[in-house]
Amino acid sequence: MGIRHLVGALTIYALAGSVQTGAQEPLVTHKSLAPAIALDLAQAALADCQQRGYQVAVAVVDRFGVIQVVLRDRYAGPHTPATASGKAWTAATFRNSTSNLFSISQPGMMQAGIRTLPGVLIIGGGLVVESAGTLVGAIGVSGAPGGDADEACAKAGIESIQTKLDF
Repeated sequence: MGIRHLVGALTIYALAGSVQTGAQEPLVTHKSLAPAIALDLAQAALADCQQRGYQVAVAVVDRFGVIQVVLRDRYAGPHTPATASGKAWTAATFRNSTSNLFSISQPGMMQAGIRTLPGVLIIGGGLVVESAGTLVGAIGVSGAPGGDADEACAKAGIESIQTKLDF
């Protein structure tokens, strides 16, 4: 009799679990940057760097880190497109700015190991792009004289499109 009760209880739990699982939506939706907005973002960041006298490359990725736009100023170094893309990918996938990741992943800190992950580029200049608190993409800038200058250009680019994202 004890086995019958156990089997009955397990059957009820299994059925209850399958009902809860069945209640989930089969598809999920998400927000992502439209190509025109991604291009506007990249162009605004590039223009800001040009006004500051910096020759840079700018990359914009979607929320998953997939490249949408890469722009390179004519005299920016040959390494800058890949570096900008790496910064944008890192910001998107970790959902954090690369300068913040730099500060929390110093040798000896708990997150130091993220520096050794494939594709991760922890140098200032990568920022997340959000709309109403939701990650929609990221931007990376490379070629200015320091990560803080790269980040300033990226921030100017985001500010130029933020009103479009908030509606």
